[in-house]
Amino acid sequence: MYPYYSNTYYSNGQMCNHDNMFGLGYGNMSYARRYANQYWSYPNTQGYTSSILNDHGKEPFVININQAAKQNNTYRDTIWTGSHLQVTLMSIDVGDDIGLEIHPKVDQFLRIEEGQGLVQMGKSKDNLNFVRNAGDDFAIIVPANTWHNVTNTGNIPLKLYSIYAPPNHPFGTVHRTKADAEG
Repeated sequence: MYPYYSNTYYSNGQMCNHDNMFGLGYGNMSYARRYANQYWSYPNTQGYTSSILNDHGKEPFVININQAAKQNNTYRDTIWTGSHLQVTLMSIDVGDDIGLEIHPKVDQFLRIEEGQGLVQMGKSKDNLNFVRNAGDDFAIIVPANTWHNVTNTGNIPLKLYSIYAPPNHPFGTVHRTKADAEG
């Protein structure tokens, strides 16, 4: 049964059955939350944290995207690739940027979970006339065929996630560093 919404911002009534949320069958959500939050990452010998997630594309998937984005230490880690959209996590080093790029047939949504950056967009790479500062909880919408870049202007890594529609990278793409992505 769908919940009754009294207006667009508040709900009236139970929104979901917490005893069997998403068909997990855990009996209570405290158990599910405890184990769902342990999926994420482990340190390796090179000093960065690697994702133990694979691309879960085309399968149902639930994730604490805020926590996942903040814990990600790779430049780009694709966590879900479907037929019509793709979700990647990104970590941009202090003073570094995503890199000036354009996606001719792909709309892009980025959300900053931690850090601050400078957003630049425009119709040509020599005229990025849309310039905004963005930080925690900001969303960045990039229309298809728009040149864009995001530069980390803070003093900590910029943690964000990106949604591409349609997908922009091959299934399972992981770039540990920006150099890996460019190479």
